Amino acid sequence: MIPASDRKIAVELIDEAIAGGARQYKACAELNISERTYNRWKDPLTPLEDQRPEAIRPEPPNKLSTKERQEIIEVANSDDYKDLSPHQIVPRLADDEERYIASESTMYRVLREADMVHHRGRTKNPEQRRASTHKATSPNEVWMWDITWLPGAAKGFYFYLYLIIDLFSRKIVGWEIWPEESSENASLLVKKTLLSEGCSVRTKPLVLHSDNGSPMKGASLLETLHKLGITSSKSRPRVSNDNPYAESIFRTCKYRPGFPYKGFATIEDARTWVLEFVRYYNYEHRHSGIGHLTPIQRHNGLEDQIFNKRIAIYEAAKQKHPERWSREIRDWSLDKTVWLNPMKSEAEEQLKVAK
Repeated sequence: MIPASDRKIAVELIDEAIAGGARQYKACAELNISERTYNRWKDPLTPLEDQRPEAIRPEPPNKLSTKERQEIIEVANSDDYKDLSPHQIVPRLADDEERYIASESTMYRVLREADMVHHRGRTKNPEQRRASTHKATSPNEVWMWDITWLPGAAKGFYFYLYLIIDLFSRKIVGWEIWPEESSENASLLVKKTLLSEGCSVRTKPLVLHSDNGSPMKGASLLETLHKLGITSSKSRPRVSNDNPYAESIFRTCKYRPGFPYKGFATIEDARTWVLEFVRYYNYEHRHSGIGHLTPIQRHNGLEDQIFNKRIAIYEAAKQKHPERWSREIRDWSLDKTVWLNPMKSEAEEQLKVAK
């Protein structure tokens, strides 16, 4: 329903356009209303306010009476049925008392209108959990890790790839392959990755995000993170997209040309192949999420140098053939802040900064 004030403004704008020489149907089309609507709003004999809220509508013939509604409430609160839901009450009334007063949905609606439908029992009230939100403004601030299966030589036999990726640069900072999933293996990988990256959590806090798998919640890993001063972060239970970057890199790995989808003969073969993939991904793969830089370039802070070079090349190409460019050259820039599971307001703010 359009408020009367908006209708009045619309009529004034259309009148002004018509006075300036515009066709009436064109002016109405600009405001997405028909000429008939415009004429009705302009008619002094027609109320400008919408009359639908004040319309008198007949009651439906199947509406429950006040007495029937009161009967539903009394039955639901009686000693025999006060601990039962309408799904239990309706068939019991038919079996035990040979009567039918309303359907289950109707009983729920009446009880809800009387503010009598609430969570019961000793369990906690259902609560909506928000995704863990983190931001990184430089490498080695937020890491994400996960485990995926690599097929073995026989059906049902797998090797397990543990992989840690940096949120800011998308660099694979650590990986290992073991024949089983365990919290102990994950603890060892975290320690090795800290050493290889030269991180010091005393001077720079570090967050490690993962899903809710058993190796991620194991006591060995949690104790290791506590001793090292690393903040543990988890995805929401039974939510598959709270760790999107880790899931994405596994797809990149398994859809890489040459991936032995029929299986690795030995764990050494799997480690050799993944070693080559990590080298390619970090040093050669142009990642679309970081301006088609390689992860190692972003990790080492070379983006400005590379982007300036690209801009110069693009500008030279545009000056050479300006007729081939209908717009400005491509925007070679990146946000200084990278978010993991950003909240809506933060995402909108990031979009404003990008623009």
